[in-house]
Amino acid sequence: MSKFASLLALLAVVPSLAYAQSPVWGQCGGIGWTGSTTCVSGSVCTKQNDYYSQCIPSSSVPTSIPTSSPSAPTSPTSAPGSPTTSNPSAPSGTPSAGNPFVGYDIYLSPYYAAEVQAAASSISDATLKSKAASIANIPTFTWLDSVSKVPDLGTYLADADSIQKSTGKKQLVQIVVYDLPDRDCAAKASNGEFSIADGGQQKYYNYIDQIVAQIKQYPDVRVVAVIEPDSLANLVTNLNVQKCANAEATYKACVTYALQQLSSVGVYQYMDAGHAGWLGWPANIQPAATLFAQMFKSANSSPFIRGLATNVANYNALTAASPDPITQGNPNYDESHYINALGPMLASSGFPAQFIVDQGRAGQQNLRQQWGDWCNIKNAGFGTRPTTSTGNPLIDAIVWVKPGGESDGTSNSSSPRYDSTCSLPDATVPAPEAGTWFQTYFETLVSRANPPL
Repeated sequence: MSKFASLLALLAVVPSLAYAQSPVWGQCGGIGWTGSTTCVSGSVCTKQNDYYSQCIPSSSVPTSIPTSSPSAPTSPTSAPGSPTTSNPSAPSGTPSAGNPFVGYDIYLSPYYAAEVQAAASSISDATLKSKAASIANIPTFTWLDSVSKVPDLGTYLADADSIQKSTGKKQLVQIVVYDLPDRDCAAKASNGEFSIADGGQQKYYNYIDQIVAQIKQYPDVRVVAVIEPDSLANLVTNLNVQKCANAEATYKACVTYALQQLSSVGVYQYMDAGHAGWLGWPANIQPAATLFAQMFKSANSSPFIRGLATNVANYNALTAASPDPITQGNPNYDESHYINALGPMLASSGFPAQFIVDQGRAGQQNLRQQWGDWCNIKNAGFGTRPTTSTGNPLIDAIVWVKPGGESDGTSNSSSPRYDSTCSLPDATVPAPEAGTWFQTYFETLVSRANPPL
């Protein structure tokens, strides 16, 4: 009787398990996922990557990749302060002198615009909804964080080329090259698809070759690329981590290959240089300058290697009104101080670097318990809009590299890509997998934007 009773009890539970459904924006699948694979009414389980499928509002799920920008280019699509001239583009093999952003309208990422439009459609508050929708008109970078996304670049370049020909306004497409083997060697949240042990270096070369082939088809569209966030910075400070030590030679070889090949098709490149709280410390900044100069020279000192990108996906102010208490001991307590200190070191080493600075989520300050905390920081807000009016001759542009609203990493400790940083007290939880949409966080970024939206 006891076995029969146990069976009845199990059968009574099964229906409730079978019919449990994930909420809108909740997880509904992915590697290691053991919860519901169905969504509540009005949403569709949509694969974002191998680790994460998400319940997206059904009215907002695009049936295909958009083949045109969300709207005709208007003033928000170009960086404020950038004149739009009609001079013909320089040939891809001949770099233009000066700031590569000047004179170009920045192409709006259709993928991010679709994410923003889906997010705004599910906000009930009219004021917040309007502010959220406006984010679709602010240019951000497109992350090519897997080989499967490279064909999208061709779609976007074709669209930008069409806009350029129909309007006479020169187009600039912003991308992030981000697929190193054994990527994110000192953390886990953004582990990539390639392994050094499984032929990752050659696979990475093929990934770069595919990007180059896409760009080569549209020589009249300017491309600006951020090269491999976190990679070189990890080689400055984290070689005590075995995975980073093992990856050092491969990282250098792969980044060199990317720099060389992208230069061959006229891509203006900024190597990722961490941020003030990482490489700005007195013990780190000179070794960082030495490494970046070495990488520049390893790629034949191409003039298309314009410089460095800082604060990518981070929260530091460009110019802090006063030092955050967590920055005590570091004279380079904001990105301006870091750049002003690093720039001359690079120049003296033969690398006349210019900079771009990500301010996409830097609208609010004094939020973190430790400067090294990076995951979905609570109460962050969208920051200064993209512009070439930077007030610093070393800085080409303020940009939004990290698409605001896409998660930094999951707080689910059972995930293969779980990083404990994403469960710290200053991190927003619960959070989905890195790169997938985080609706609650997006709404916070909108409501706490500074300057206000």
